[in-house]
Amino acid sequence: MSIRYNAQALKKFASTLFASTGIASDRADIMAEVFLEADLMGFTTHGLNRVASNLHWLQSGASRLAGEPHVLLDRGNCLNWDAEFLPGPWVVSQAVDEALARVKQYGVVSIVIRRSQHIACLAAYLPKILERNCVGLLTCSTPAERTVAPQGSKTPLFSANPIAFGAPAGDYPLLFDISMSATAGGYVARAEREGKKLPHAYLKDSAGNPSDDPAAFANGGSILPVGGMDHGYKGAALSAMLEVLSMGLGGYGRADEVAQDDEANSVFIQVIDPQAFGDSQHFLRQTSALTALWSSCEADGNGEIRVPGKRAWGLRREQLQLGVSLYPLIEQDLKVLAQTYDITFPSPAG
Repeated sequence: MSIRYNAQALKKFASTLFASTGIASDRADIMAEVFLEADLMGFTTHGLNRVASNLHWLQSGASRLAGEPHVLLDRGNCLNWDAEFLPGPWVVSQAVDEALARVKQYGVVSIVIRRSQHIACLAAYLPKILERNCVGLLTCSTPAERTVAPQGSKTPLFSANPIAFGAPAGDYPLLFDISMSATAGGYVARAEREGKKLPHAYLKDSAGNPSDDPAAFANGGSILPVGGMDHGYKGAALSAMLEVLSMGLGGYGRADEVAQDDEANSVFIQVIDPQAFGDSQHFLRQTSALTALWSSCEADGNGEIRVPGKRAWGLRREQLQLGVSLYPLIEQDLKVLAQTYDITFPSPAG
């Protein structure tokens, strides 16, 4: 039986670590909340796993401790911000709050952000949107990152380019957070650290051959786009679309000079109020029917029927009630941080 930790105790621990850098306590709390939300829903590579890197950026000055995003454009329902390297989890949370404050008036609010420090798990921003009975769509790209090679190429061009989507739908929301690469870079790094192979040949080596060995990626290889060796043109096309929404609309990306070690993201956020299009109960009737029909499909015997959001939302409810079960490497790393900064690590729940 895995050890569990009280969710709020983990949030307080992460917040205390961030506050030790001099960032305002309310901003530290928001950052910690975002990382916790990711682990609550099972997105463990981009949750509390990212505490150490964000702590380093705050200490080194790579992330700004204070200040507001620079508003480049504000047309009411369309905004463009330059975060100027503010902490990603904080600045994206501010953008989501701004969108929610305006969406009842405008129906649809879209915000693009450039030079936001790494924003971590996109799905972590969805609960706040769902709680307001709105639909949320978020995507991001990394101008300095080239890890995913288009189909037929051994030259990496795209970043992982994740997209997250959430919509109210009865007992649990329709919710997903997926990258346009066959696997996320976080899973490749985790497999390399654990000395494991990937479950399938999600990578190409430097010669363009498919591989399941994380070392192939580290030694000049790339990650396959969604669709793999056969249908990777689909993932590459989607990657291009998401870079247009984030870098293109934001006006900052691959056309600009960006330092190779820059992990800052270009971000696209859209919040939709279903009531702007009609009765919200009609909307819920349709989304609830979709998830119910999906869940009731007859299994083919080759795997479970996974309705996006069902497992993540159920896990979130369970871990809020019973405590968070941390991935072993994350627990280990957080305890090292606790010793380094002389901050007490939470005791197991119960």
